[in-house]
Parts: sequence; C-alpha cells; structure tokens
Amino acid sequence: MKLGAFSVSLNVKDIHASKAFYENLGFDSFGGDINQNWLIMKNEETIIGLFQGMFEKNILTFNPGWNQNAENLASFTDVRDLQKELKEKGVQLLTEADETSEGVGHFTLEDPDGNLLLVDQHVNRPN
Repeated sequence: MKLGAFSVSLNVKDIHASKAFYENLGFDSFGGDINQNWLIMKNEETIIGLFQGMFEKNILTFNPGWNQNAENLASFTDVRDLQKELKEKGVQLLTEADETSEGVGHFTLEDPDGNLLLVDQHVNRPN
C-alpha cells in the first residue's frame, strides 16, 4: 500500500514560538501561511505542519499523489482505492472520501493507541 508523502501535523499553542523552535532544529518554511495559523516546515526529507487552533490532536498525514517536495507524481494509488482496500481489511474509518467523486479527497482513521491518521489527496487521479 503506497500512501504518498508523509508528514506530522502538530497542534501548536503558539505558531510563532513553534516556528522559531523548529527553525533552531534546521527546519525552513516550505508552505502555508503563518498569518492563517498554519505553516509547513521542512528539514531535508522531513516535513512537519504547524497548526494553531485547527484541530485537537497531532496527526500523522499521508498525501497520495505527492512526493516529499509536494510535487505531483505521475503514478499513484487514488485515495478512494486506498480507502476501499482498508475497508476490505476490516479497518474502521472515522471519516470517508466520497467514493463517487474524483480528484481531491480524504479519509481519517485512528491507530490502536488513538493516534489520528489523515490520508489527504490534493491532486487528480492519474490517467
């Protein structure tokens, strides 16, 4: 199962303090908008998202269709196909992508310890 690019989305209390902290660890701003309380930061191939006031818990995030540079892949498994495969394995999903839709979509699930996983596709299915 290929889930795409991986990042950790962190629920932060003060996005400016968190940005400064992660810059000290060698992370650079890669995307997002700090004025909207979200920022994507990168250190080599490691990506973290800083999100202030947007969700309650930290989230493991996977992006089918993207590589670690947020570049579209020529070939990938669509989020709806990933969802179907997990459901066939008996995995319980918290939210589901609309299986009749195309392009962007997402679903969420929790691991046995309550960690939230987001599978979030930002690109259209490859032809």
